[in-house]
Amino acid sequence: MSFLWAIIAGLIIGLLAKLILPGRQPIPLWLTVILGIIGAVAGNALATAFGVRDTGGFDWIRHLLQIAVAAVLIAAATPVFAGRRR
Repeated sequence: MSFLWAIIAGLIIGLLAKLILPGRQPIPLWLTVILGIIGAVAGNALATAFGVRDTGGFDWIRHLLQIAVAAVLIAAATPVFAGRRR
């Protein structure tokens, strides 16, 4: 069941990351999900390193770190994938 939640979280985080990036990112949905999952895991690691992973209430900082990492990954993958499609 945690695998299913990782895919759902990766989809949400990846789509939010694509929303904050300017312009259009011509990458497929499956790559968005994978980069969202990687961003979520790396964002959790950063939040743990900064000591903000488990806070009282909603973990805004952790989720912002997850989305930021996913956005960086999507921004880095966009030119690579766009170059392959030509």
